[in-house]
Amino acid sequence: MKYNFDRRVDRRGTDTFKWDKLAARFGRDDIISMWIADMEFETPVPVRDALKKRCDHGIFGYTFRSDAYHDAVRKWVKARSNWEIKNEWICFCPGIVPALSLCVNTFTRPGDKVITQTPVYPPFYTVVKKNGRRVVENRLKYELNQYTIDFERLAEDIRLKSTPFTSSLANGAYQFDPAVKMMLFCNPHNPTGRVWQQSELERIGRICLENNILIVSDDIHCDLVYRKNQYIPIASLSRELQANTITCISPGKTFNLTGLATSAIIIPDEKLRQAYNNTLETLELDGGNIFGAIATTQAYTHGEDWLDQLLAYLENNLNFLLEYFDEKIPLIKPVKPEGTFLVWLDCTGLGLEGLELMDFFVNQAGLAVNPGDSFGKDSSRFVRMNMAFPKKVLETALNRLEAAVKSRLQLKQG
Repeated sequence: MKYNFDRRVDRRGTDTFKWDKLAARFGRDDIISMWIADMEFETPVPVRDALKKRCDHGIFGYTFRSDAYHDAVRKWVKARSNWEIKNEWICFCPGIVPALSLCVNTFTRPGDKVITQTPVYPPFYTVVKKNGRRVVENRLKYELNQYTIDFERLAEDIRLKSTPFTSSLANGAYQFDPAVKMMLFCNPHNPTGRVWQQSELERIGRICLENNILIVSDDIHCDLVYRKNQYIPIASLSRELQANTITCISPGKTFNLTGLATSAIIIPDEKLRQAYNNTLETLELDGGNIFGAIATTQAYTHGEDWLDQLLAYLENNLNFLLEYFDEKIPLIKPVKPEGTFLVWLDCTGLGLEGLELMDFFVNQAGLAVNPGDSFGKDSSRFVRMNMAFPKKVLETALNRLEAAVKSRLQLKQG
């Protein structure tokens, strides 16, 4: 069927974080909410129909995830990512951020170090720090309006600081810091939108294997990749990486189901899987949500046509946004995403940063966005914007931003 992504649905008054928390978060609710990473599009009809049918049954007792659920996840991963997994590898978590926290608690100890590549989704910091571990920030390289992995810096970040460092290109050139136990990876990357290429993934994987670093990969946006780019699960590259990687996926971002609190955690290694499940069961979190399981099964079984239409719509939004900034708001430079429905905006040209930059977006442009400095150091001149809106709403938002920028320039010149 043909889906209408131009349809506008009023979400206010439905206890939605994105809209009903605007006043609490930004001090006003008469602005366009472009911060929380969910979409303004209705979930596919087959998913809604299945949920209605189950709701009509009228009894919602204890549940489990069926063979159909596991089959749907396995077949989806094969069809969209070309990765052969097994049903028994699929574990559960109420969400990917809880899964990251579970992994930190299960596979590291207080005082251990966890490396992540910044700027990055803020919970990558909190799940480490709040659990008594130490964050090692491996800053991505930002050049020519694009982010890449700085492998030299990565080697420097994981070496034992009491030993000399010469070059990461030669084996044995540095002594690995044994306190670094885990890498929280992100593919596609949030907020920069990078979809890592195979050569980059291979180098990351080799470094982690050689230095006994477990990879926990947040791949929640893996289905949202634009043409000419290809998502590759890092675990799919070799048997060794498969055994050293925990891959976190979910239908939440793909099909706008984040409120159903469900994700699939793929753990091929039996010992890692058993340890993870032991922690999950100890916390009594393994039961899950009956509607989440149904929605996952239906989305992964009957949602491909909807997703293909969504991707075409989002790419059209993206092209419109990029052209708009280029022609009408050249002081702000969008980092072109290769995946996700998020856009990382370089606002250096405005001469604002931090709280002043946020005040400009909220109170001058009337837009709620995420502050760049919440994603890491050196990002105070950036903001993150969600573009998963009907095009007319996105156009209105950009018009507001254009007007605010022009007004600021006039004030400075006057």
